[in-house]
Amino acid sequence: MGCVRMLGAVAFGVAVAVAAVVALAAPLRAQAQGLPPPVDASGQLDPAWRVAGLPDQKPPLTQFNADRVDGRLALRIEAAGSYGNFVLDRARVAAPHRLSWAWRVDTANPASDLRTKPGDDTPARVCLSFDLPLERVPFIERQLLRMARSRSGQPLPAATLCWAWGNAEPLNQVIENPYSRRLRTLVLRGAADASGRWAMESRDVAADFQRAFGDESPTLPPLVAVSLAGDADNTGGHTLAYIAGLSFAQ
Repeated sequence: MGCVRMLGAVAFGVAVAVAAVVALAAPLRAQAQGLPPPVDASGQLDPAWRVAGLPDQKPPLTQFNADRVDGRLALRIEAAGSYGNFVLDRARVAAPHRLSWAWRVDTANPASDLRTKPGDDTPARVCLSFDLPLERVPFIERQLLRMARSRSGQPLPAATLCWAWGNAEPLNQVIENPYSRRLRTLVLRGAADASGRWAMESRDVAADFQRAFGDESPTLPPLVAVSLAGDADNTGGHTLAYIAGLSFAQ
């Protein structure tokens, strides 16, 4: 997804995608409980969510729109050589026990490979960013993250966990983002699943976090952002995906 590239200018390209670009200059609108759906009951994008790109971004923004597909209210994510995130800020609330959603990919990207920088694109991913204490981050990465936060003026998260729709990557294995270990991904679906049919997901957040970041934290840190994304800026491709029914359960 090119999901973590902002800090690249600082030395290792970190743009911890989901909230990497989150300008938290305004008060957080996050609610302590519940999850505002990306598309509200009236069929419009919920104003609690916002589109975010990278500072000085050159590729166009990924397009996020409200849609109705097979009777489901859904977030339409279309990437065409583009990059972007649809972000919901959270004010250090308790992370959910379970995260569920439905998604589908109508147009896949055969050139993507989340294990490599040139292929770091995905038609759809769901991400949670956590307030992992800096002292738990390995020393060199900790210093680079501090530099990046200082340079960007943003409280970039130290740990972001994503569940992605990939291409040919191994499924259900943790993939460290090629731009930064601050973002780690579980690929749940691949090219063979991109048939334009809905797929349901329900994830144990704590268990997946331990798989991805258990080397750094024995417990699940507070949540600071939720992000839905799709991008094709590295490959120059075109993808179309939908996400619906995103929900938390404690």
